[in-house]
Amino acid sequence: MRTARRGIFVTIIEKLAGLGYAYEPAALEFPPFQQARRVGDLVFTSGQISTHDGLEIKGKVGKDLDIEQAAKAAELAAYNCLRAVGAVADIESIQGVVKVLGMVNVAEGFDSTPLVIDGASDFLLKALGDRGRHARSAVGMVLPYNWAVEIEMVVHVS
Repeated sequence: MRTARRGIFVTIIEKLAGLGYAYEPAALEFPPFQQARRVGDLVFTSGQISTHDGLEIKGKVGKDLDIEQAAKAAELAAYNCLRAVGAVADIESIQGVVKVLGMVNVAEGFDSTPLVIDGASDFLLKALGDRGRHARSAVGMVLPYNWAVEIEMVVHVS
């Protein structure tokens, strides 16, 4: 789907490129599960982690990583969610992000998880415009393999 900007139509893929991401859909199969599952006009992504093009952001937020670094990790995980959507639907068919669940690998006492997941929310608004608005949860926990952030999404597609 194209959106108008100053009389010029811009695709989601073009917006992602403008944000520094050369989009390609994720591989669907990741045994024993799938990266995403489409049910009707909804796509449910599996948890996506903070990695892209060889960059891996790991560590506990509030100890190993500051909020800015962790927000970048959330952005990467959100981008990977869009790639997962692309495994089961045309990325340009996104009508809106319904729900984001942001999970943050926190050090003891760290309670600013919403500031971390703002990295994902801000990215979605930049990439999708109004279609990036969503309901959201931001929780702190211990994440597997010391990943800084993991994100799941529910996305409405046509």
